[in-house]
Amino acid sequence: MHPNMNPDLANATLRQSVADKSAAAAALLERIAREHSPATLANSLGAEDMVLTDLIIKHAPGIEIFSLDTGRLPAETYELMAEVDRHYGLKLKLFYPRHEAVEAFTRENGINGFYDSIEARKACCHARKVEPLRRALEGKAAWITGMRAEQSATRAELPLQLFDADNGLEKFNPLADWSEKEVWAYIRLHEVPYNKLHDRFYPSIGCAPCTRPVAIGEDIRAGRWWWEDPDSKECGLHVLRKA
Repeated sequence: MHPNMNPDLANATLRQSVADKSAAAAALLERIAREHSPATLANSLGAEDMVLTDLIIKHAPGIEIFSLDTGRLPAETYELMAEVDRHYGLKLKLFYPRHEAVEAFTRENGINGFYDSIEARKACCHARKVEPLRRALEGKAAWITGMRAEQSATRAELPLQLFDADNGLEKFNPLADWSEKEVWAYIRLHEVPYNKLHDRFYPSIGCAPCTRPVAIGEDIRAGRWWWEDPDSKECGLHVLRKA
């Protein structure tokens, strides 16, 4: 288990930091629900998105929560979907890839062609994630993500709010300034369900063939598309470009 997953909950400074940031995130979510309705959370079933799910259910239940089922998710992610239903009484709204797009990709590239080049990998991500996301965001005024600035080089300048020009709506990152330790302190303090792959050194979880565990000292995104350069490690869902 990564040491940040077992935070020192007796640490008064950590508890106060989590309380302060939780209050700020809750206030932001309430404002989003009030001023940017309809809004939705894209829940990837990772630790950060489970924190936001807990905050939304408690403070801004009018915000929709959806997940993308790419067809290649780990079994543990499906198990968490069921646990979310049991714990919160929430059935996640699921969006799936269009079968024509997946069939076209595999015919041209093979079932695991995403390993062969960045272009092929991004084409797979587009079919399985980007296009379904666009359908999930249709008619929405805002979407919410669990991204954090410290997660990777591609997210270092992550703001709390920006206009998503690609999808034509406001995008919010309420946990942008949270540390991994703060995320896990919230999960432990509030008994939030989480993906059991985290217990096996998976700090970041995506599709099963594109995610591996990381070693102590490795970057927390090292297990995503590990065969690529860190500067290319995005799937296309989060293009940090302003209008």
